[in-house]
Amino acid sequence: MKELRYDELESPIGTLVLVVDGEQLCSLEYADYEERMQLLLRRRYGAVQLTQATDPYGFSSRVRAYLAGDYHSLDDIPVNTGGTAFQQQVWAALRTIPVGTTMTYGELAARLGRPTASRAVGAANGLNPVGIVVPCHRVIGANASLTGYAGGLERKHWLLSHEGLTLPALVEPGSALFQAFPVQ
Repeated sequence: MKELRYDELESPIGTLVLVVDGEQLCSLEYADYEERMQLLLRRRYGAVQLTQATDPYGFSSRVRAYLAGDYHSLDDIPVNTGGTAFQQQVWAALRTIPVGTTMTYGELAARLGRPTASRAVGAANGLNPVGIVVPCHRVIGANASLTGYAGGLERKHWLLSHEGLTLPALVEPGSALFQAFPVQ
């Protein structure tokens, strides 16, 4: 059984669960999507045992710093994503999208030298095990729409707004979702 260490941290968009394998981040997920996280970890490692740790390798502090506005605090966090060679290419390319900017799935596919692979890029993006650190939230639809995000579109909207992008409102200001994740 593979032993992994985890920490939980509160954020403006819900509790985050951070999992490390050795000295590398292997999962960053929202607590309300823990079932997805567990599934991805089992697919990758088989049986796992999660052991509580406080701020493993300072990664929790660095995620908190990002959420507080230090957008480059995540840049050199080492990640261990697993995945296929193509998925790893997509996830590495995501880390090159600058803070406060977006790229379409088609643009990302073209950057990888596979201009017709936008759907495959989207599928890889959706399986990203270390959201926020590997910023899949910066990929948008061809028509500039916020399409797909494993943590929910409201969180994607919040993250992009947090990074300084002006976006149309996804939810009405009085709604429960808006109150749960108000955009700063």
